[in-house]
Formats: sequence, C-alpha cells, structure tokens
Amino acid sequence: MRRLLATTTLTLTLTLPVLAQDPGPAAKRNVVIFVADGLRYTSVTPETAPTMAKIRKDGVDFTNSHSTYPTLTTVNAATIATGHAPGDTGNFGNTLYVGFPVPCRMGATATFIEDDCILKDIKAHFPDDYIAQKTLIETARAAGLNTLVIGKKGPAAIEYLAALESEGKTVEDPKGLFIDDSTNRPTNLDGTPTKSTMLKGALATEVLTATGSTAPAFSTMPNIVQQAYLRQAVTQVLIPRLKDSGKPFAMLYWSRDPDTTQHGAEDSDGRLVPGINSTSGRAAIYNADNDLKGILDSLKQYGLADNTDVFVIADHGFSTIAHGLPTPDGHMERTSLASGFVAIDVAHWLNQKIYDPDRSDAELDLDSGEHPQGGNGLIGPTADKPEAVVIANGGSDFIYVPQTPNAPATAKTIYAKLVEQPYVAALFVDDALLDADKAAFAGALPLSAINFVGSSKMPRPAIVIGFRSFVVNGCVEKLEQMCTAETADTSLHTGQGMHGSFSRADTRNFMAAIGPDFKKSYVDSAPVGNVDVAPTLAHILGLDLQGPGTLKGRIADEALTGGKEPKVSKTTLASEKAANGFQTLLNLQEVGTTRYLTAAGFPGRTVGLVAK
Repeated sequence: MRRLLATTTLTLTLTLPVLAQDPGPAAKRNVVIFVADGLRYTSVTPETAPTMAKIRKDGVDFTNSHSTYPTLTTVNAATIATGHAPGDTGNFGNTLYVGFPVPCRMGATATFIEDDCILKDIKAHFPDDYIAQKTLIETARAAGLNTLVIGKKGPAAIEYLAALESEGKTVEDPKGLFIDDSTNRPTNLDGTPTKSTMLKGALATEVLTATGSTAPAFSTMPNIVQQAYLRQAVTQVLIPRLKDSGKPFAMLYWSRDPDTTQHGAEDSDGRLVPGINSTSGRAAIYNADNDLKGILDSLKQYGLADNTDVFVIADHGFSTIAHGLPTPDGHMERTSLASGFVAIDVAHWLNQKIYDPDRSDAELDLDSGEHPQGGNGLIGPTADKPEAVVIANGGSDFIYVPQTPNAPATAKTIYAKLVEQPYVAALFVDDALLDADKAAFAGALPLSAINFVGSSKMPRPAIVIGFRSFVVNGCVEKLEQMCTAETADTSLHTGQGMHGSFSRADTRNFMAAIGPDFKKSYVDSAPVGNVDVAPTLAHILGLDLQGPGTLKGRIADEALTGGKEPKVSKTTLASEKAANGFQTLLNLQEVGTTRYLTAAGFPGRTVGLVAK
C-alpha cells in the first residue's frame, strides 16, 4: 500500500520558474482548474484567502473578470467545461423547464439540475443539444492525458458527463477518475438513485485509509468535513498516483465553499448587515483557500509544480438576499417577496391556476397564502398544459411560454405587467417575439444580446428577468461590490446569500493563474471570463476543442508568456424605452468575437451599471 503523507505541515511555495511558451504536445504540461464556488473578486485578501491572494500577486491577476450570465453555477460549469456561452451549451440556469418528465425527478418537467442522475436524464433526452461540445477534460482524456474531476455534485459532472461511468479503480481509467460528494453513495437520503461513481479495489482502500471515511460527508456550514475528505483523497492518494503514472494530467477540483456557507449561514438572518460578509462567510472562503493550498503543496511535494499550470476561478460572484425593495437611502422597505412572487404575479395577470412542480404539480391555494416551494410555477388550466412556466433562479427568473396559438398574446400580457414592477431591473425577450412586435416589448433587449441564442435547441425562456440590486446602507466594507444586496426569488432568507443577478457583484468573479506558461506578477486589465478558461488551457495542452456553436471564448494570450494585450471595445446596448420610461441597458466589452457581459438593468436598479 502507498505510504500516505500528511500535507498540512508543508510550506506553500508558489514561485514557479517561467519557461518559454510551448503550447505543443511536447511540453507535456499538467493543468489544474480550481473552482471556488461563489467567490467575489473583492473577497480575496491576504487575510481571508492567503493562497489565492499570493497567486494573484505572483501570477496573473485578472482584474476585469467575468462570470457568464445568468451568474449561476451550472451555467458557468458548462461554460468552464466547453468554452461556450449558454446559447450553445443549452444550460441556461440552475433550474430549467425541460418540457419532458424527468425520471430522476419523479416525472417533473421543471427541475433543479445540480444532480448527477438528473443531468444524465437531460443528456439522454437532448443528446445533440445539451452540452453537445467536447469538454476540455473529455478532450484531454481522449488525447491520452489522465483526467481527474473532484468536487461538488452537479457542476463536477458537467465537466465530463461520461466520467460518471468511470470504473473508479485507477487514475488511468479510460473515462477518467471522478469523485463528487455522492461518490460511494448509491442512493440519496430520500431513496432516489444518485447515479454517481463508486471507488473500487486498491484505490478505494487507499482513499478510505487517507480520509477515514467510506464516502464524503454531507454538506455543512462551513463545509469543512466534506471538503477535507475530497482534499485528503486528492493530496494523499490521487496526486501520488498521477505522479507514478508518468503521464501528463488535467485536474478539476470544485470546492462547494464559499457558496454553500454563504447561501445557508444564519449569523445575519433577517439583516442585510453584515449579510454574507459574516464570520461564517469568511470562514468558508478560508476553507476553500485551504483546499487549494493542500493541492499546491502536494504538487510541489511530488515534483509536479514546476510543470503544472494552475487556473483559479470562481463560477460567479455573490450578493446578500433582500426579500424586499430598497429605499432611496439603501435600506429595505418593510415588504416581503415570498418565494414564487413572480409565479404568483403571472398567475394573477393571466387569471389562471398555479401548480407547483416541486410538490408533484399540486395546485396551490393562493388565497390561503400558499406559494411555490422553490419559486417555480406551472400556470394554466392544468399542470400538463401550462400557458406559462415561471422558473426561479435566485437573482433572475425565466418565463417560458409553450408554443400554442395564444403564445404571443400570453407573452405580451405578461410583459406589459412586468415592465411596471419595481422588483425588475433588466428584461430580455426572445428575438422572434421582439422582432414581431417591438412596441409591445419596448424596454427589453433581445436574448441574443446575452448569448442565449446559439446552436442548442434546448427549451429556451421567452422572457428573462434580472432583479434589482442595491448598495446596502450601513455596510462597513469599503468596496461597493462587497455591500451589494439583490432582490431574489428564493426560499432562503434576507441576510443569507444569493447570486444570478446582472449586478457587478455577481458578474465579477475571482480569477487568477500561475505556472510555467503564465506571466509572473502580471495585472491583466483586458476582459477575461469563464468562457476563456477551456480555450486557454487547451492551447497550452495543444488540444483542439470540438463542437457546435460560435458563442466561444478566446485564448487569453496576453496572460501567457510572450503574449500581447488585445484590442478591447466597450459598448452599452440600450433598448427602446417603454411607455413608463423603463429601459434595459447592457454594459459589455468585446475582444474579437468574444462578448463579456458586465452589468445590465435600468439605471438606479443595478449595482455597477454605467448609464450612458
């Protein structure tokens, strides 16, 4: 049995020698992608995240970073995996209306998708439209690299769905090695199948010895125990095995924290201050940073650091939840927007019944105060024939209008009311609807403006709502993005955390990189996003990413040794004004054909929006 070495006593060393750039196969580089889920760029300091702060200082600091909108986990997991925007991947949100009964969701047609079993169902139903592109990890494995995906259930699987069929015996498995927080758990707590992987043979024994557990623990806040299991498996078992194999490798590690803790922390329950800047939130950032430190220390311990490029990113930023609307001075009105407030409004506007897909399509009695459990609603005479479907995604909501002869009229009725709502900051409408009647949808920009229209034929919302965000009065943090609250359609509470909006607090994610192919102590002010991670690392590895669609990221050449700064254009798109003056503005930047979405909304309703 392999001798297991502790990693907690090692000294972090991040000063890596800079070699001449050589993207070809002869370089035999290793690459590591570390994702700290839900980490704001401005949250990283030497105190909260010393490892990440040092990488940002000694490597490449992407100061003009961009999460993909909607600023949600699975949206960005697909973008990180493929280098494509949602219009190509078909992954528009964490919760989707897929239009077919999902077996792993007990037949629901609307479902949260951060689940291995559900992802497999969706891929089976839409094989050519849901993430039809070859992912970076999949391409690396096909090219002969060993691949390892570790971390959060859902987004980890998106990085290489076929790896869910891994035999779990070795790092040289034909489909790569895959471990998430459902690995070694055949069923969920409710008895439904996880359809995750099982570790077997000597590998299973070594992981058990290293971690002291047969499976990852369930999530906690901070998520220390679960992530300790994953970190110990990687640093004490898997990295040594990768070293012994003698082959180059591509690894992705997805840390649940700080996202899990920022969502669930209760030390600011009911209060906007400190919100997600609480003690629990800071502990969660440090928890993720400690995982990264362990991986870097292990790479150094086994002589792999000097030949490994490390890209550290967050899938999105974060804000504090406000279940109400802001007053002009940044306080919150004494109002309460319960989970499902949009679905309830739409049901009233259409004078239709509302059914809850999260309660087996049960009809809700709105007069008695019932509301959708997860914010989602099937609206119409019956659950199986909805006239509209509202899908809640935290800081943004989607409205689907199934194709019927009345669909355009239904969309117009809903939109005419939405444009009047004070909780709305930004509106986007299906291009065909907008082109057919610009006056009816005045105030909205087309979905194509936010990269929603591409090669995928996955069910696409007719209307996307971006909710309001504001700077909280009384916040003691110095930076605006640290003091942002957003109206959110969620069952979580005021004072807990959420994302998904079009504010700069949510779009500005942490991004930094270090390694032999990256410049040292370089501040990259060009727009860079999650959409660029796969193209950049594929270039370093000499790989060609294949798949349909043109909504692609770019090689961040300026961050690589010998690379030059790109030409950047900045634009603000403006919709026509609605009769009440409402107008959606979209701040964007472009490098070549790659579009980076910075902030969008109505002036005064979106943090970070620049009105021109």
